[in-house]
Amino acid sequence: MADFVHITPARSARRIERSGIAARSHGPAGGRGVYCMPMLPSFTLTHQWVRELRRWHPGVLVGVHLRLPDDEPVTVGHYGEPPLAVTAAQAVAAVRALDDPRGYEVFVPRAISRAEVRRIRDVPQGVGWRYLPAAHGRRPCPCPPCLPRGGYGVARLRRRFEVPPEPKHELMARLRAARSGDEICDVLGELGRGRRGGAEELAYLADHPDPHVRDSLESVLRVYRGREARQLRARLQLSGAAASAGDGR
Repeated sequence: MADFVHITPARSARRIERSGIAARSHGPAGGRGVYCMPMLPSFTLTHQWVRELRRWHPGVLVGVHLRLPDDEPVTVGHYGEPPLAVTAAQAVAAVRALDDPRGYEVFVPRAISRAEVRRIRDVPQGVGWRYLPAAHGRRPCPCPPCLPRGGYGVARLRRRFEVPPEPKHELMARLRAARSGDEICDVLGELGRGRRGGAEELAYLADHPDPHVRDSLESVLRVYRGREARQLRARLQLSGAAASAGDGR
């Protein structure tokens, strides 16, 4: 028999004691089942997923010890790589043989019965890695997927890595020096991030031959205030409507 540990919220403990672990997780091949880790000599490596799972499951987590037949079909592998289809005994042997089993997981493509649950125990809530196995000591990535909104310390990290906006006079210099329509659209996009000013300094672009430039200008003018901005937008909208009517003929 092969021994594993499944990490789950403590609020599910009573239900698991009554009826086992439901097959709610999506597996690598699309089916549903249960993720777990083999029992290893190292307590920290056995329960390595606790800290990472706390990012997605609020509240206290517990460890569910379960025992499966040696010939039970499962998959095993690193979470970032395609898994291998093996038996439960082979999965335990494969993970135990690794020099660094951090990030590995076993997927059982079915529910776990009550008879296969051995016990449920409390586990330290700070054990294991967070974000990725080798994240400790590395500069965090500030992109939205790596720092989802609402996470612990995310706002502080975003402020720490936020790129300061380019001054407006530099943007206007780039705009005057731009030669292609794509370059102009890039600068207009930067201007549209909230910088206010006189719309008259952009009026010369209303007659630009590139329709993408005119569309970008019309969109950017929404953040500008004043009569000049409203008149320039109306002018662009009228010319766009006339161009569409001409194409229709």
